[in-house]
Order: sequence, then C-alpha cells, then structure tokens
Amino acid sequence: MRILLTNDDGINAPGFAALERIARQLSDDLWFVAPAEEQSGAGHSLTLTRPLRVRELGPRRFAVAGTPTDAVMMALGHLMNGERPDLILSGVNRGPNLAEDVTYSGTVSAAMEGTLAGVRSIALSQAMADYTHGAESFAAAEACAADIIRKVTASDWGEGVLLNINFPARAVPLGVRVTRQGFRDYGHIRIDARIDPRGFPYYWFGYGREVETPGHRTDLEAVREGYVSVTPLHLDLTHRETMGTLIKALEA
Repeated sequence: MRILLTNDDGINAPGFAALERIARQLSDDLWFVAPAEEQSGAGHSLTLTRPLRVRELGPRRFAVAGTPTDAVMMALGHLMNGERPDLILSGVNRGPNLAEDVTYSGTVSAAMEGTLAGVRSIALSQAMADYTHGAESFAAAEACAADIIRKVTASDWGEGVLLNINFPARAVPLGVRVTRQGFRDYGHIRIDARIDPRGFPYYWFGYGREVETPGHRTDLEAVREGYVSVTPLHLDLTHRETMGTLIKALEA
C-alpha cells in the first residue's frame, strides 16, 4: 500500500515524526510531502498569488513552501510522478480538530484535498494535557492509530467521505467512538484583550462552551471523556432538506 503523509504543523513537527512511525506499521511504500513551515488555521486555502518552491530533503521527502492543500496538490500532480497513493494520512496534529475546527484546520483540509482527488484520506489529531514546546505527547495516537487505520480502510466509506480521527489526552484511550461533528456555543466566545510592551492592544480568541448532545455522541464529548473519536465528514455541503423549501419559495 502506497501512503502519502502530510500535515499542517510543518515537515519538521514532532507530530509528523509520530505519523511516520504510525505509517511504517502499515507500509514501507511511503511518501512525505508537507508544508515547510507551520500552517495551522490555513484551512483549505490554495496559493495562487506567488510561486511555490519545493525543497527535496531526502528520498520521497519534500518540503513545500505553501499550505497543506498546496502540498497535497503538488504531491499528486507532480512529485509522485503518477505513482498515485492508495491512502493519504494527514497529521498527527498538535491539538485536536473538533467541531467547527474542521473548517479552519489545515490538517483536515489536506485530507479534504485528497478526497477530492479520489484518494482515501484520514486526518489525525492529538489532544494534549500539556502543550508546552517539547512536552507534547502523541502517545495515544501512536498506540492506537495503526490498528484503527487498518480496520477503517477495510470498510467502504462511500464517495466524497474523509475520516477525521481525534485522540484524547491520555496515554491509553478508553475506547473508540464513531461520532458526529459537534458544535461549540459561540454566543459565549471569549476574547482576551491584552496590552503589549509598547502599549498597543492585542487579542486572543478563546473557545465558547460546548453544546451537550443527547447520548454524548459528538467528537467534542468523546475526546473529552477519554475516547478516540472517528468522524466521517462529507464534502457535499448541500442541505438537501432546505432545497424543497427554497424551490417552493422561489416559485411563489
């Protein structure tokens, strides 16, 4: 099985090294094409206003001076020379990608780009108890990811579907849950205003509170409760139930 590895934290990120260790449990046929620098929050953005530069770091290992989407497009369209991958793995992200994070996440967007190209794609992200540089732990992902990937790739996902897998902040997860995407209550978003040393204001955004759901079956709740969350995401964003309502409204 040929696997393309990418991420949004940059090709030298500890999580990318963790992803390599995971992927080597699945295959020896690996390609590494990732952003040269961190691209967290880049979403599904594509570089169109400047040229892309690619640096070869070793056999089948390339750093792209662009976004995660750029990296996947460059890998599939040029660097792999037509050697199409059977699977794309994106991550392991430093921090979870849950709820509406999936719309901002470069990790998830790399998997989206692979899915658009018709390649099975999985985004992997790790929640952490300590985000201090050098103290990050990808233990849960490294312990569970290869087995989960084997099991899900043996199933039929359906066209236009990618998997978003999040690991909890504990070395041994309590189990695995198939979940739906959760949502946070952005009516309670926190904006932390501060003053820099020169006297100018600056701001940090904080998350709103989570919206609880019956049965606790969202990605937010699963990871918070110590479970691995596996969420199938569909690229067709059409809300079909509303189509009939709009047709009637426009015919009136």
